[in-house]
Amino acid sequence: MPTPVHDLEAEVLSLPPEDRARLLERLIASFEPQSPAQRAWLELALSRQAEAKSGKVAMVPGDEALSRARNRLA
Repeated sequence: MPTPVHDLEAEVLSLPPEDRARLLERLIASFEPQSPAQRAWLELALSRQAEAKSGKVAMVPGDEALSRARNRLA
């Protein structure tokens, strides 16, 4: 017998934020078929996330990144 949705909801809401975010991403992805382009973007995003977590690249605050981009375009 399947677990009632309200029981699943309570269990999911008790998870740490990182686990809830991962589950949310998986649920959203389950509604959208993945094209080769979507898979490529996901692979790139995961690769960049791994580089940031490992310290291979430095994170830049959003305002600073936008300022740098604007300066390059000026």
